[in-house]
Amino acid sequence: MKKGILDICVLRAISRGESYGYKIINDLTGIIEISESTLYPILKRLEAAGFVVTRTAEFSGRLRRYYKITALGIEKLKSGRDDLLEINKIARKLFGGQN
Repeated sequence: MKKGILDICVLRAISRGESYGYKIINDLTGIIEISESTLYPILKRLEAAGFVVTRTAEFSGRLRRYYKITALGIEKLKSGRDDLLEINKIARKLFGGQN
């Protein structure tokens, strides 16, 4: 389940505009913990599924890969958002204000 949540979090970060790995990690800081070793396989999986497209450009003498969400990715993000809201509703009913 966490894998799916991470996918949706990454898609949400990218949905705000073209992005790259380090920026995605920073954008998600304080929301969910994600490392580079976790992020890059997610990005490859999202690209293979057609949810994001990539381009490579030079930045400070190095090549940087930029990710952009596709129309299919936006659909996946909306579906994932609905699923997360439903999970949140279930968790509130199960646990209420319990810690």
